[in-house]
Amino acid sequence: MAQAPPPADPNSTDPYQRLGITADASFEAVQRAKQDCLNALPADDAQARAKVEAAYDAVLMQRLKDRQLGQLTGAAASASKLEASAGVSEPAKGLPKLPAMPALPTPKLDLQWPQLSLAQGPELWQPLAGHGVVLTVVLFLGAQPGLPELLLSLAALITIASLQRRRRRFFKAVGFTLLALIAGTLIGGLFSASMQGLALPVSVNQLAAVPTVLLLAALAVLLD
Repeated sequence: MAQAPPPADPNSTDPYQRLGITADASFEAVQRAKQDCLNALPADDAQARAKVEAAYDAVLMQRLKDRQLGQLTGAAASASKLEASAGVSEPAKGLPKLPAMPALPTPKLDLQWPQLSLAQGPELWQPLAGHGVVLTVVLFLGAQPGLPELLLSLAALITIASLQRRRRRFFKAVGFTLLALIAGTLIGGLFSASMQGLALPVSVNQLAAVPTVLLLAALAVLLD
């Protein structure tokens, strides 16, 4: 004698009890129980209706899992076959696997202190020529407001380009150039302060910029 299905319990965590069906219910009984539960709910109760849909999906997935493990009873197995034909199917077997993603190289942090080595050829004379032009303009035209700062920016760009060309390490080139700018500014400030009161043909800002340009030039041709 077939077991009578239990009454639907919307508050149960068991999907069978929530739909009011037994584990060996046919596919038609599962669908009918789902529709009966939905009909019994208010049309605007989205949360309750979602719980019914979730219970229905859980029952179908459990049937599929049991069928794969060969644990279904005869009635449930027949129902599971109908469920599979209705759209719930086993994962396809024998399909080609997706190609594995290539392993990305792990970035390594270079913490080694750079060596000092005098550049050769164009890597030597080009930055020296660039910084020489900047230094000349600083000494002869640097008294104009804002011009020393612009020239120091140009000297920093020349240094970065030279270091990048030599060793292809852009971030390290930028970092050491910034350090050179800071150190040169401090040295230039001390240098110009010591020269105050003297009758010189250049301004204080010009004097302060000279050590920075020289330090950037040395960095461009010596840092390895």
